[in-house]
Amino acid sequence: MTDRPLTLMAVHAHPDDEATGTGGVLARYAAEGIRTVLVTCTDGGCGDGPGGVKPGDPGHDPAAVALMRRQELEASCGVLKVTDLEMLDYADSGMMGWPSNDAPGSFWQTPVREGAARLAELMRHYRPDVVVTYDENGFYGHPDHIQAHRITMAALEMTALTPKVYWTTMPRSGMQRFGEIMREFGEDMPEPDPAEAAALAEIGLPDDEITTWVDTTAFSGQKFDALAAHASQGENIFFLKMGKERFGELMGMETFVRVQDATGAAIPEDDLFAGLR
Repeated sequence: MTDRPLTLMAVHAHPDDEATGTGGVLARYAAEGIRTVLVTCTDGGCGDGPGGVKPGDPGHDPAAVALMRRQELEASCGVLKVTDLEMLDYADSGMMGWPSNDAPGSFWQTPVREGAARLAELMRHYRPDVVVTYDENGFYGHPDHIQAHRITMAALEMTALTPKVYWTTMPRSGMQRFGEIMREFGEDMPEPDPAEAAALAEIGLPDDEITTWVDTTAFSGQKFDALAAHASQGENIFFLKMGKERFGELMGMETFVRVQDATGAAIPEDDLFAGLR
């Protein structure tokens, strides 16, 4: 045994992903005295600008957006009590198919081994006991999420570390409820076309394929406030419209698939650190 604290490392693509995907576990484990390390891979420059101006529209300044989003990220980390924030600062690649995917210096254009080598150095420094990132499809097909998955898995291969490794997911039952509540709070939302509906139906996993269910209901208020710190991003407004109570009902359970483990902890499990303490 050493005096080194147990450590969680979450690898995310953009500022605000830490709040939506892992805000509950970051807050919960920080409260339990675990070191929480957030690695954010891109600068978020393809996000909304002031007043909701979209990338490519007149007045959208990616550098100014990136600065604003860094400030929001730091505020979010303060709410979640994140111990250490590391930013790789690659240029945001935008959604799949956008011209920004092909921009020199974008995260999507970065060689995987280059990004992985930088992340591997952080892993060697922090020596995480648990690493969390996205699945091979980046949960919903975003290029920067896919690239974050790729560099994380490659970085793990570059190190001699053997942390428990998890990919974020959502149960299909939860996705169905999420869709119902989205319609409740956004009646003007258009019905997706059949192709979009089919793609949405493939997001997440059947409940019985999820290995890890972590109850973070007691920290859903912090998760809500962390998301509110990213108020410049229009896609977050839906969550904020719900209010903390409904938000906690919908977002109080965070779910994962365990893909690497040396502890032998039984699954399903309710703790990312099962077998480590």
